[in-house]
Amino acid sequence: MSLFIIVALPFFGALLPGLMNTAGRQACGGVTFIVSLAAFIGLLTNLPAVIAGEVVMARVDWLPLLGLNFTLMLDGLGFFFASLILGIGLLIITYARSYLSRDDNMGEFFTYLLLFQGAMVGIVLSNNVLLLLIFWELTSLSSFLLIGYWKHLPEGRQGARMALAVTGMGGLAMVGGMLILGRIVGSYDLSVILENREMIQASPLYVPALLLILLGCFTKSAQFPFHFWLPHAMAAPTPVSAYLHSATMVKAGIFLMARMWPVLSGTPEWFAIVTTAGLVTMVLGAVIALFKHDLKALLAFSTVSHLGLITMLLGTGTAFGAMAAVFHILNHATFKAALFMSAGIIDHEAHTRDIRRLGGLRTLMPVTFVIVTIAALSMAGIPPLNGFLSKEMMLEEATHTVLWGSHWMMPVLVVVGSLFSAAYSFRLIGHVFLGPVRDDYPTKPHDPGSGMWLPPALLVLLVVVIGLAPFLAEPYVRMVTEAVLGGTVEMPKAHLKLWHGLTPPLFMSLVAVLGGLALLAAYRPALRFWDNTPRPEAKTIFEKGVIAGSVALSRVLTHPLHNGAFTRYGAIMAVTVIAAGLHAWSTGTLGEMTRAMQPAGALPVAGWLMLVAATGGLVFLHRNRLLSLILIGIVGLMVSIGFVYFSAPDLAMTQITVEVVTIILLLLALNFLPNRTPVESSVLRRTRDGAVAIAGGVATAAMSYHFLLRDFVSPSISEFHLANSYKGGGGTNVVNVILVDFRGFDTFGEIIVLGIAALLIYALTETLLSGPVRARLLNRLPDQPRAGDRHPMMMVVLTRVLMPVALMVGFYIFLRGHNEPGGGFIAGLIVSIAVVMQYMASGFSWASARLHYPYHGIIGAGVLVAGLTGIGSWFVGKPFLTSDFAYYRIPPFDKFELATAAAFDLGVFLAVVGAVMLSLESFSRLARRAHMPDSEHAMDINPSRDDLPDPIQPGTKGEV
Repeated sequence: MSLFIIVALPFFGALLPGLMNTAGRQACGGVTFIVSLAAFIGLLTNLPAVIAGEVVMARVDWLPLLGLNFTLMLDGLGFFFASLILGIGLLIITYARSYLSRDDNMGEFFTYLLLFQGAMVGIVLSNNVLLLLIFWELTSLSSFLLIGYWKHLPEGRQGARMALAVTGMGGLAMVGGMLILGRIVGSYDLSVILENREMIQASPLYVPALLLILLGCFTKSAQFPFHFWLPHAMAAPTPVSAYLHSATMVKAGIFLMARMWPVLSGTPEWFAIVTTAGLVTMVLGAVIALFKHDLKALLAFSTVSHLGLITMLLGTGTAFGAMAAVFHILNHATFKAALFMSAGIIDHEAHTRDIRRLGGLRTLMPVTFVIVTIAALSMAGIPPLNGFLSKEMMLEEATHTVLWGSHWMMPVLVVVGSLFSAAYSFRLIGHVFLGPVRDDYPTKPHDPGSGMWLPPALLVLLVVVIGLAPFLAEPYVRMVTEAVLGGTVEMPKAHLKLWHGLTPPLFMSLVAVLGGLALLAAYRPALRFWDNTPRPEAKTIFEKGVIAGSVALSRVLTHPLHNGAFTRYGAIMAVTVIAAGLHAWSTGTLGEMTRAMQPAGALPVAGWLMLVAATGGLVFLHRNRLLSLILIGIVGLMVSIGFVYFSAPDLAMTQITVEVVTIILLLLALNFLPNRTPVESSVLRRTRDGAVAIAGGVATAAMSYHFLLRDFVSPSISEFHLANSYKGGGGTNVVNVILVDFRGFDTFGEIIVLGIAALLIYALTETLLSGPVRARLLNRLPDQPRAGDRHPMMMVVLTRVLMPVALMVGFYIFLRGHNEPGGGFIAGLIVSIAVVMQYMASGFSWASARLHYPYHGIIGAGVLVAGLTGIGSWFVGKPFLTSDFAYYRIPPFDKFELATAAAFDLGVFLAVVGAVMLSLESFSRLARRAHMPDSEHAMDINPSRDDLPDPIQPGTKGEV
């Protein structure tokens, strides 16, 4: 199966649980299971190639100029983690189906779970670091939804926010590190980066990149000092906790360290940072876990400890350490998922996770007791279970590692960590299941149905099988280790087996186990000592130090700037742009002038003076709203004439039609505003704004002057468009070809924005007509007497005559657009003007009664037609919105062209017409103030009566 399908299945499958939610819990869980199973089977189809040593690749160029391509890679390491994500995911789905109550929204939960699953699969299969970063942040967002799934719990919301804040900040740091790596190597493809170990480690940017990437890994995998967020994420439902701790979220940082091991490891910086952080996390997490009374909190800190163990092994930089880390990732996933699901069983049946309220469950829950005992003994490193094997390998690596110049520091600390690990594992068994049966359980516990105990039982079966027959797992572990090493060092000759003789690691393990039993025996005095020992609380430091301090700093920075005043935003932006331009001007170099000044004729100078006069008049007379609108129209008209003068008919036609439409709409809007704008700015502020405006104008004029007198060193992009317009786009009108082909994506976005703007105007109108403003509109009287003739006969007749002519012109302009000035945008404006004239002349009610097309639908149809035209390119293997064309001859007609761009232009045409008419309808509804008579007739003639209506008296409410 294609890697694209494997990654896409969970994302597309996330649509199904919500749709199946009404069909029942079984259907909802079943469709989620099928989606994950399909992805898992698709992954297994690539196993033969991976076993043969091949690297399965899949690639689609997305933004090649930016280095962002959708490239996927499946090797031993990617297959290992993807199989854990999907395989354990199947068990979690089965478990969650029975665990969640009937009050929980099953569709919502499984939707979040599949999104999270897809993001994790995307991380481990990405071959492009930029793509990996996208999936990386998607895991943070989807885990936020999962951790906060129980929205009614304050601790759930708090844990979700904390997880998002910590992992999100680390993800931002990792973005910088990955960009640095891409810059060093010259490529953002992981397969290329992993082949340039010497180049990366010799670069002066190696240490900054390493620090930033490790910051992202440490925050994701809860390494010290970022370990505190993970236990607070336990407010999530237990299936989420089991999934996060065993195969997904926290393993993402571990995966990335393993993936980047070939190029980042082997240096003193890597060893010092990674090994130290892992060792501290291992010991600290184990110590804290021993004194936690909440079952999930104990398991959460045990996860922190074991993640530290794996990090420490990767930090040693040896092949044996990498192999031990891979093996322990596998073992930890099996026993930790089983333990978390078992903790959920206890909570589900006993209605408590407090160890102090449990005990004696061995006889009440025998199946759960067996599962937890085997898994906990594996976590403690007791033979013959799989946890013992990887723990022995860890102890063996520690005996050969020199940390901070000491040969004994590493062995002693790992023994201490293993001792506490054994102690909390024994406490989990003894304090929960052993002892007498109590009579004060919240509810009497019992083993659940098979839907809850079967998934952890299958994992425990793996714990036993791998422990008794490690040779079965050895080929798999060695395959994954080879992928981690990446050929930088030789594979270790060590083999996985239960008995290695009387070796130092065996005695170290014996000390840890006996010490754990002794510590458990002295648990009560140890607990009193722990409770009475002052120590910093990481959660408090984070919330009251980091978060509160960041919020205070943000307020100090943003309140003076982000105060809601658009004038301030404009001034800040303008001053920043001017300052940046001044800096570039003063520090840059400007070549000699290569062009001579052209003589200016009298006509251009006159036009320029009129433009300056209109602009200046607008500045000084802008408080008179009607006069300022007239001056704006003059400015637009002069710009249109300028386009004609410079032989740009397309731009001139667009500008003049836009001016007509906008002036009409603005006139309607001005009907609801006072005649004059009040004075709101002080003289000082106006002086400041004037100075900024003059500086910006002078800077723009200077830039234009100097650039127009110099040739570009490289060929202009206009040369490319002129050369490729006909042979590449099939049109001689370069402007139109650019809009519908070369930059069709821009045009597509613009019509969407145009439609959104019209819908916003409509929404605002609905709000005004249904809110308190409605009364003000009903009672508002015109400022001056209205004209007696609302619909002049001459205007009505003229617009009726011009209507078909204007439509024909619009149709003609639309058809000629690909080769002559015109196109869908201009044609849409012309048709809009033709329709607007009918509304102006005959009234809105008369015109709308004869136009039966919904404007919302016209906008939607335009966007849909344009989008479907672009999607059609995919079916012939071309990028989105790539046009095609061909020439045909049908006797007796001459040869003519058919281009797919015409369909895209049709979408533009419909979107423009719909947006203009919806805006006009919105303003007209306000103008009628929702109380006009039901019957309104053009030319004030009522066809049902022979007599004329009474003339409208001045001051009455007529239509605008």
